[in-house]
Amino acid sequence: MLPDLTESPSRAHFASVIRRSDIPLAEAALAVAEEEYPRLDPARYLARIDELAADVAGRLAARRSSAATLRALRKALFEEGGFRGNESAYYDPRNSFLNEVLDRKLGIPITLSILYMEVASRVGLELRGVGLPGHFLVKYDTGRRELFVDPYHGGEIFSAEECEARYRAHHRDDWNPRFLDAVGSRQILARMLHNLKRIYVEAGDDVRALWVIDRLLLLSPGDLAERRDRGLLAARLGVIGAARQDLSAYLERAPSAGDASEIQALLTQLEHRKTFLN
Repeated sequence: MLPDLTESPSRAHFASVIRRSDIPLAEAALAVAEEEYPRLDPARYLARIDELAADVAGRLAARRSSAATLRALRKALFEEGGFRGNESAYYDPRNSFLNEVLDRKLGIPITLSILYMEVASRVGLELRGVGLPGHFLVKYDTGRRELFVDPYHGGEIFSAEECEARYRAHHRDDWNPRFLDAVGSRQILARMLHNLKRIYVEAGDDVRALWVIDRLLLLSPGDLAERRDRGLLAARLGVIGAARQDLSAYLERAPSAGDASEIQALLTQLEHRKTFLN
């Protein structure tokens, strides 16, 4: 059954959450999951995050230091809490849904980082996400230097120099110090959705890939590549009107694109199909 991209309650919830000036990251991540889990109760999972934060707070003295808070986070979430990276099934889509991460205590770097940042925020430690290529991290600015936390590997802490060395050990591309820049909530959500898109596209799951791309377009309506991809998937699924709308918009705004002739040919085919069906 094809998703109704105009009437889905989960879509409406996600759209309303990301319209806020300060996007609540955990709530937005759970709104993404609602498409896959229609009976999901976001309040229940937000309460779980609150409980984890209460556990961390209970380990801290009244006058807490950032170092003590980082140690308490590591102990509560990873050493005793059991959250860990899912190395045996990294591309399991459940790793990208925050409710599943909380239920199974398994995730990938970005979802474990979202959980880590949300718990930390509730105990007064403001952290930022870092979109390091290939491996999402979290950072804390002490005022004198930046510390980088890897929630996928049990909350290990690294310096900027150690992050660079780890990157160089696994990538041929040149290092860019901007890799360690902080990213905002929209960028974090987009990266999480891109992970899901890749998983579903590679699995040939067009229906799920379609709703994921739709969420990406809610985040960034002007993204022409995603508009094209949504149109291509809609065409493959037989949703001709939606496909023609997206692909026509793509050509209108990118008439010189490298794939413009292929898209135009597909639009012509879709017009013939529409005529035949009529």
